[in-house]
Amino acid sequence: MRVLVVEDERRLADALAEGLRADGHGVDIARDGRDAVWRATEYRYDAIVLDILLPGLSGYEVLKRIRAANVWSPVLMLTAKDGEYDEADALDLGADDYLTKPFSYVVVHAHLRALMRRGRPERPTILLAGDLSFDPATRRCVRGEVEIILTARESAVLEYLMRRRGEVVGKLELLEHVWDAHFAGDPNIVEVYVLRLRRKIDAPFGRSSLQTVRGAGYRLTDGDSP
Repeated sequence: MRVLVVEDERRLADALAEGLRADGHGVDIARDGRDAVWRATEYRYDAIVLDILLPGLSGYEVLKRIRAANVWSPVLMLTAKDGEYDEADALDLGADDYLTKPFSYVVVHAHLRALMRRGRPERPTILLAGDLSFDPATRRCVRGEVEIILTARESAVLEYLMRRRGEVVGKLELLEHVWDAHFAGDPNIVEVYVLRLRRKIDAPFGRSSLQTVRGAGYRLTDGDSP
């Protein structure tokens, strides 16, 4: 998934971004409220991690403005404040979840996974495509009864394609959501990871579930039985 982290505390923002990237997610960082509003309304994010105490505009104001602009990405609010009224205000303004500092990265990531399941019409805990299953929480991939070992990045590519099962996903879209908008490497890296996935989830089982749509991108289907 692609996540916007809105946090002016540099060390915390960088730590969150580093953890999310290590887990195979694309991450952008905004360090003030105005930049957060611009990014959230300019780009599509799967989730937004939003601090309340920000320079420029508060997290509350950011939330009001992006909801007014019909941005419905799930929002996880972060704050050093501790009080039921702060939590109530955040939720009433359109936040989807709330965490009080200090917190661990493990907890933040778990909350984001929960938001992803709740934040779209269909967010199953286990993703399925025919007899291929993938658990985003544990990154466990299974074809039939055979477990398939994937790297963090392979898991992230597969998860995004499975969430869009049956749809054509372009190379640029995969780059933005699995790497991030500022990826400066060779965009053909997407082809490399798609090929790796085919060798793991399809070839050993005589399947062709991960398809290339010429000139458009990639599509994950239920696949053909061997």
